[in-house]
Amino acid sequence: MIRRMAPPPLSMRPTGWFQVAWSDEIGVGAVHTMKYFGREMVAWRAESGRLTVMDAYCEHLGAHLGFGGTVHGEVLQCPFHGWQWNQQGRNVCIPYEDRPNRGRRITTYPVVERNESVYVWHDVEGREPFFEAPDVFAGFGDGSSAGDYYPQQRLFEPGLEMHPQYVLENGVDVEHFRYVHHTPISPVFTRHDFDAPVAFVDFTITFTGDDGQRIEDVGSGVEAINGGLGIAVTKSWGMIDNRTISAITPVDEATSDVRFMVYIGRTPGKDTEKARVRADEFGIEVIRQFRQDIHIWSHQRYSDPPALAGSELAGFTAIRQWAKQFYPEQKGNR
Repeated sequence: MIRRMAPPPLSMRPTGWFQVAWSDEIGVGAVHTMKYFGREMVAWRAESGRLTVMDAYCEHLGAHLGFGGTVHGEVLQCPFHGWQWNQQGRNVCIPYEDRPNRGRRITTYPVVERNESVYVWHDVEGREPFFEAPDVFAGFGDGSSAGDYYPQQRLFEPGLEMHPQYVLENGVDVEHFRYVHHTPISPVFTRHDFDAPVAFVDFTITFTGDDGQRIEDVGSGVEAINGGLGIAVTKSWGMIDNRTISAITPVDEATSDVRFMVYIGRTPGKDTEKARVRADEFGIEVIRQFRQDIHIWSHQRYSDPPALAGSELAGFTAIRQWAKQFYPEQKGNR
C-alpha cells in the first residue's frame, strides 16, 4: 500500500505587495521598526518625505538602525559609529574616514504608499515588482476619491496564527455569511477573473427569507480586486456604500499581522453630524464582521485537498490555482 504524504504547508514567504505600516505612523525624520518575513526591518522618512524600507542592521558591526538610528536629510545614520546609509542602502559616509565603504549595501525593498498605507514588495527570488498594489479608489475606475468618503476606520491585529491565503479564499466563499455573520444574505457571483496576478471577483446580493426563498437585490453588490495574496480592496454599494482594504502580512513562519480599513460613503448634500455618527456606526459594524472572520481564520488549518460541496468547487479551485504563482519556493511541489 502506497502511503500518501501530507502536502507541504503554505509558505509564509509569498511574493507580492504587503502592508507593513500606515503612512501616518512614519513622519518626516521618523525611524519605524518592524519584523516581517522573518526579517528585522526599518522604515524611515527623509526630509524630502521619501520613504525607505530596508533591513535593520548596519553592515559595519551589526547595530540595529531602529534603536537610536537618526535621519539626517536624505540619509539614515547608525547610532553606533555614525555610518550613514542612503535610500538605496549604500554607505555614503564614514565620519572618521575620507571615503565611504562602497562595497557594502543594506538590502532595501520596493515601497509604495497607497490607501494611506505603506506597502513593500517581497520576493524570495529578488525579482522586481510585476504587478501593482491595488488602489481602493482609482482601481474601480469610477472617478471616486477619498473626499467622497468619511475618514478611514482601522483594525490592527498583530501576530495571529493565520496565512494570507485564508483571507483571499473568503472572497469566493458563498455560504459563510449566514453561519459566521448570521446575516440572511448570500452572494451570486457575476465575475471570477483569475487570469493575472491581480484578480477580480464581483457578486450581487441575494436575501434568504424565513421560507427559504432567495430574492436577488440588484441594487446591492460587491466588486473586489485582489492584488496578490497581500492586499484586497472592495467596493460595496446598496445597503452600505463602503470601500474596504484588507492586508495580511506574514511576520514569521507561524504568524501574520492583520490590518483592515473601511471608508463609509458620504451622501452629497446630507453631510450632517447625524450622518457622520451613522457612518462611524456603519464602519464599526463592518469591522465587527471582519473580526468574526478573523476568529475563524486564526484557528483554521489549511485543508488540502478540501472537502468541497459542488457549488463551491469552481470558486475554490480557481483561486487556489491562481495562488500557486505566489510561492516560488514551492515550485517543485506542484
